[in-house]
Amino acid sequence: MNTKNPTNPLVRHEGCVPGEKSACGWRDRLISREDADLNPVAWVHAVDIDGAKLHFHKRSTELYYVLEGSGLVLLDGIEHEVKKGSLVHIPPGVTHGALGQMRVLVVGIPDIAEDDYFEVQES
Repeated sequence: MNTKNPTNPLVRHEGCVPGEKSACGWRDRLISREDADLNPVAWVHAVDIDGAKLHFHKRSTELYYVLEGSGLVLLDGIEHEVKKGSLVHIPPGVTHGALGQMRVLVVGIPDIAEDDYFEVQES
């Protein structure tokens, strides 16, 4: 793959990308910080959620698309049931977390960055 030209298409395969532990569970970084020189319009992670901590982002919008499993997504204190095929739109500033076990495609616009993650202390 030629990473010098940001107009190149990109193909990634699950299991063939860097993975890491995150606050939400284990994630495969399909498009992430190592692709910054490609100027992607969004960053994409496949996340095995197992109890995502309550948090919010000041600049990023997130889209969650449930690939497998089911559970609850908490949005500003309101529980929403999700299952395979559910889509959740999370604007900046919305406190969110998840309960249950599910594999979720997380799209962060414009990115998914550690400096835009603010954990909320549960009372």
